[in-house]
Amino acid sequence: MSTAKSARSPQGAVDLNLDLRSPPESAKKLPNKDSGFLDGSPSESPGLETTKGITAFQTLVHLVKGNIGTGVLGLPLAMKNAGILMGPLSLLAMGLISCHCMHILIRCARRFCHRFNKPFMDYGDTVMHGLEANPSTWLRNHARWGRCIVSFFLIVTQMGFCCVYIVFLADNLKQVVEAINSTTNNCHYNETVILMHTMDSRLYMLTFLPFLVLIVLIRNLRVLTIFSLLANITMLISLIIIVQYIVQEIPDPRQLPLVANWKTYSLFFGTAIFSFESIGVVLPLENKMKDARRFPVILSLGMSIITALYISVGTLGYLRFGDDVKASITLNLPNCWLYQSVKILYIIGILCTYALQFYVPAEIIIPFATSHVSKRWALPLDLFIRLAMVSLTCVLAILIPRLDLVLSLVGSLSGSALALIIPPLLEITTYYSEGLSPVTIVKDTLISILGFVGFVMGTYQALDELIQSESSPTFSNSTVFIQ
Repeated sequence: MSTAKSARSPQGAVDLNLDLRSPPESAKKLPNKDSGFLDGSPSESPGLETTKGITAFQTLVHLVKGNIGTGVLGLPLAMKNAGILMGPLSLLAMGLISCHCMHILIRCARRFCHRFNKPFMDYGDTVMHGLEANPSTWLRNHARWGRCIVSFFLIVTQMGFCCVYIVFLADNLKQVVEAINSTTNNCHYNETVILMHTMDSRLYMLTFLPFLVLIVLIRNLRVLTIFSLLANITMLISLIIIVQYIVQEIPDPRQLPLVANWKTYSLFFGTAIFSFESIGVVLPLENKMKDARRFPVILSLGMSIITALYISVGTLGYLRFGDDVKASITLNLPNCWLYQSVKILYIIGILCTYALQFYVPAEIIIPFATSHVSKRWALPLDLFIRLAMVSLTCVLAILIPRLDLVLSLVGSLSGSALALIIPPLLEITTYYSEGLSPVTIVKDTLISILGFVGFVMGTYQALDELIQSESSPTFSNSTVFIQ
C-alpha cells in the first residue's frame, strides 16, 4: 500500500515502490508535492521499485529529491513577495513547522499501527482512526470522512502540480522559441535581447496536450520508472547550472525592501507551502526503511537540508535579479545556448514528471469508477477518464496561465490543509482522551489557525490577482530581458 512519493515535485522518483492493489488500496497510495526529483512519488514518485528495505541514506536521498522541483524555481519571486528579511525568516519558520507536522503524523500513524497490529498506516487511514479515537460521537460516526478529505486534497494537490507543469512548460518553451534567433554561444555580453513574438503562451499549452495524452496512457510502473530517472537527471543538471549562475554576480542588497506588502505576503505563503508540500511521502518512506526507528532523525536531517537549500536559492535568486525576478528563475537566465539548454532540460524533466504526478489521482479515481461497470467497459472508461483528467489540467492551466499564481493557489488551497491544518488537529483527536497538556493543545490550535489563515488569504489573494490580470493582454511570464 504504499505510495511512494509520487509526484512534490515537479518535485521524480526512483527507487521507492508502489504496490498496486484493489481499488480501495489504490486510494492509499497517495504521494504528494510538486517536487522534482522524487516526484514520481508527493508530490511525484510512482516509478519506484519495490524493495525489502532501504537504508537511512537512501531514505534521505528520496526525501530530499522528493522536495526539489518547480517549487524551488519559484522561491526567488516568493522572496520578493515577502521581503529580503521577512522571506528567509518566514521560510525558516515554515520549514520548522512543516517538519514538526510531519513528526506529528508519524507519531499518530505509529500509534494506530501498534493498536491495530498493522505494519503500515497511510495518511488517510491515520486521520480516519484519529477521528474514531475522538470522544465526540459525531466525529466517530463520520470518521471515514477523514480519509475522503485527505484523498480529496491529495487529488487536488497532484492535479495542481500537473497544471503547474503545463504552465511551466509553455512559458519556458515560449521564451526559448522567441529568443532562438538571437541566442549565442557567449553568455557574458551585456546586450538587450529583443524577443521574436510568436504566439500566446496558452497556445503553447495546447501544443503540449497531445504529448501529455500519450504519456498518461502509460500505466506500467516499470516504464514510468524510466521517465522518473530521466526527469531526475535532467532536473539535477539544470539546478546545478542555475545555482552556479546566480552566485556569480550579487548586486548591493540594500536597495531591496526588508518587508514587503502584506497582500503580496499571502502569495509568498502559497508558494512556500507548495514547495514544502511533501507530507504525503513521509509515511511510505518510513514504511520502506530497514530500520524505521531511525526515520524521525532522517526526517529532521532531510528537512533541514531542504529548508537550507530553499532559503539559499530563494534569497540568492532574489538578490541576483531583484525586482526583475520572474515566476520561474529559469526565465531570468541569459540568452546563450548554455542557459537555454537548462530550460530545455527542465522542459524534458517536467514533461516526464507529469506522468508520475498524474499517476496518483488516476490510481484513486479510475479504480473506483471502473469498479462500477462491467469488464467490457472497464478499459474504455479507463482511457476516457485519463483523457478527461489530462484535458482538465490543460484547461485549468489555460484559465490560470500565470505560473506564480498557480503555485500560490495550489499551495494555499490544498497544501495548507495537508501540511498545516490536518496534522495538528489529528494530534488533538488522537491523544485528547489520554489528557493532552494545555500547551500542546494551544500549540496545535495555533498551527492549524496559521494554516487556515494562509488557506483563506493565499487563495483569496491568488484569485484576486488572477481576476486583475485578466485585463492585461500579456499572460506569459517570458519577456524581454538583458543578457
